[in-house]
Amino acid sequence: MIENLKTKPYLIAEIGINHNGSIQNAKKLIDLAKKYNFDAVKFQKRNPEISTPENQKNLMRETPWGLLTYLEYKKKIELSYSDYLEINNYCKKIKIDWFASAWDVESQIFLQQFNCKYNKVASAMLTNKELIKVIAGEKKHTFISTGINSVYDLTKCVSFFKKKKCSYTLLHCVSNYPAADEDLNLITINFLKKKFRCDVGYSGHESSVSPSILAYFLGATVIERHITLDRSMWGTDQAASLEEEGIKNFTSIILKIPKLLGKKKIKKTKAETSILEKFKYW
Repeated sequence: MIENLKTKPYLIAEIGINHNGSIQNAKKLIDLAKKYNFDAVKFQKRNPEISTPENQKNLMRETPWGLLTYLEYKKKIELSYSDYLEINNYCKKIKIDWFASAWDVESQIFLQQFNCKYNKVASAMLTNKELIKVIAGEKKHTFISTGINSVYDLTKCVSFFKKKKCSYTLLHCVSNYPAADEDLNLITINFLKKKFRCDVGYSGHESSVSPSILAYFLGATVIERHITLDRSMWGTDQAASLEEEGIKNFTSIILKIPKLLGKKKIKKTKAETSILEKFKYW
């Protein structure tokens, strides 16, 4: 496990829907991720007409744009094709990976045109057989979040990816926003590694930094964290996200760990030698 710590985990900044439908906010969040050495940014893509349950579409909701139905609100925060084209070009320009979790088949097909390096299965979509079929069929390395699912559900999903010969990384996840420390069950990372014999990462929804650091020490090869411009902004995921100070603390600690571990052998530093000369009287 210590050997794992000598390799930096793949760091994903989950922008999700924290842009609130604004391409300007999206680009500011991409800049934050790049500034603090994330490897990738991730979005969420939906066709609200398809992915919004019928019994919720007409529920009324107070939003920054006034009183809207839930369906109208979901449409309001979706980015357009031109927005994603701008994101694609911008990420290429500043050299950061991007990809998205699709919440319906139509959205997954929409994403195919950008030829992203990775796919993502959101926890809530893990039992969506039609969507899983399309994702695994692309044979593109896929990150699979495990929140709100049973071991049985996860086993069925993993079996399908194996059958399609599509590589994957499981991401231990607790789908509360934000998740309380006592619910995180980080030891599950070890359970998943032993049961499924694959790389396992961590997708954190807590509002602090330390659980992600512990996840790394438990062997997480990928760490995904929600990021935001302001945790007080409108949106269900904002409170479960890290603002700039938290982002800075998180990546600075993670990137420092391999250097802190150093090498196995004991080696006297030049500074230690001079200190010894100061105290040695024999």
